[in-house]
Amino acid sequence: MYNIFKLNNGLRVVVENIDYVNSVSIGLWVENGSRNENKFNNGISHFIEHMLFKGTTNRTAKQIAESIEDVGGQINAFTGKETTCYYTKTLDTHLELSLNILSDMLFNSKFLDEDIEKEKGVIIEEINMSEDSPEDVLTDLHSTAIWGEDSISMPILGTIETVKSFTRNQLIQYLKSHYIPENCVISIAGKVNIRNIESLIIKYFGNWNYVDDKQITEYSTLNILNNHLFREKDIEQLHISLGMYGLETGNDDIYSLLLLNNMFGGGASSLLFQKIREELGLCYSIYSYISAFKNTGVISIYTGLNPKHSLKVVEHIKEEIFNFTKYNITDDKLIKLKEQLKGSYILGLESTSSRMFSNGKAILFLNKVNTPKDIIQKIDNISKENLHEVMEKTFKKGILNSAFVGPKVDLNALINIIEGDIVAFKNKKSKRI
Repeated sequence: MYNIFKLNNGLRVVVENIDYVNSVSIGLWVENGSRNENKFNNGISHFIEHMLFKGTTNRTAKQIAESIEDVGGQINAFTGKETTCYYTKTLDTHLELSLNILSDMLFNSKFLDEDIEKEKGVIIEEINMSEDSPEDVLTDLHSTAIWGEDSISMPILGTIETVKSFTRNQLIQYLKSHYIPENCVISIAGKVNIRNIESLIIKYFGNWNYVDDKQITEYSTLNILNNHLFREKDIEQLHISLGMYGLETGNDDIYSLLLLNNMFGGGASSLLFQKIREELGLCYSIYSYISAFKNTGVISIYTGLNPKHSLKVVEHIKEEIFNFTKYNITDDKLIKLKEQLKGSYILGLESTSSRMFSNGKAILFLNKVNTPKDIIQKIDNISKENLHEVMEKTFKKGILNSAFVGPKVDLNALINIIEGDIVAFKNKKSKRI
């Protein structure tokens, strides 16, 4: 059962009552992330996320954590390119405690200068840790290859220089202008007393006031760039990310794209995995995945391997993409692909946390919730004609951009393969699967 409503101050609330569980997950979603920043304040959204756990006028940082953990619950947060989310999971009997804690963090955090300076050190270490992860470096590098200088390409953590520059006044002003009711959603999933939940939300968030310089989140339409970047690192493997056109958040064709992606590179039974790892034995890890954002989206292919295999693997990946666009999916295969997609979707909703995340993000970006029944129906309605249309918009256009992190390689040779004519593959017969 869903209950969706809006407070007078513009805060949206979505509640899903699941009466057969004994837990409740609550998320405070903010439509704000690194995409809302610029080169001077990059990382400020993530920094504010950290600071909201550093103590309020009512609780110390330790007491914030203890208040939830002492009742066997969990409290955490994350920052992304377009969202920040603060969330708890507790027994349903502690629902009000969670609302109390989250509202206290939002409205009463101290932002002490001494805590800000300490947290600068913590986040700089987080940046250093990310720098030691070639996959993290690759993700940021490929974002720049995809979107160029647009803010969506900037690292979520920021840079050491920007993090060092943050001041108390800068953090508070950003919080006040971006953390506004119109940009936020409270998502609750679990065992909930529907009769009093609205009054509880009003009790803790009803007095959330407007500000004069509020920033309603809006994003411009982005172009996907044709760009290739390399960063040398003294490591054993070359890490590769190849990008193609995807679909934006809210596009109903996303379910068809998910089905296609599962088939192409979504798991151990996928065409990509079976060809590059199982048949050719050229890598350990290889997969494709979808990233959907407001007004833009991409399909990425990742692999890590011995640099000496890089040209061969990129050539095989390109060939697999071409062959994939020619596949004739049989009716039996389509049924299996739909069952796979429905199964992974339903299994992903078996916790109150995942339901809270799904509902919160849906209301934040789309102002509606598609019920599991709705989504299953959308998957069942996928036709071969629809798959063909989505294929034309995405895989058919081929690899547009790429990023490489690792030992020195012949980047020009890799680019030549990526951008080269597909003539070599045109005479290959399509497979029927």
